Amino acid sequence: MKDYQASLEKLRSDAAEAALIRDLATDMAKREMFDRLAKHLDQLADDVEQAMNAQKAG
Repeated sequence: MKDYQASLEKLRSDAAEAALIRDLATDMAKREMFDRLAKHLDQLADDVEQAMNAQKAG
């Protein structure tokens, strides 16, 4: 379970960092790429969290 928690924290941190870079980017292509990256990392974190909850329940 600690591995899941560490992965979850890392994904959330990376998503926040990508969102920060997106917000600071002046180039529209970079802004869009970091937006997609932030959303993707958020989705991965949600998937890890769901797996953790399923494992707790099961």
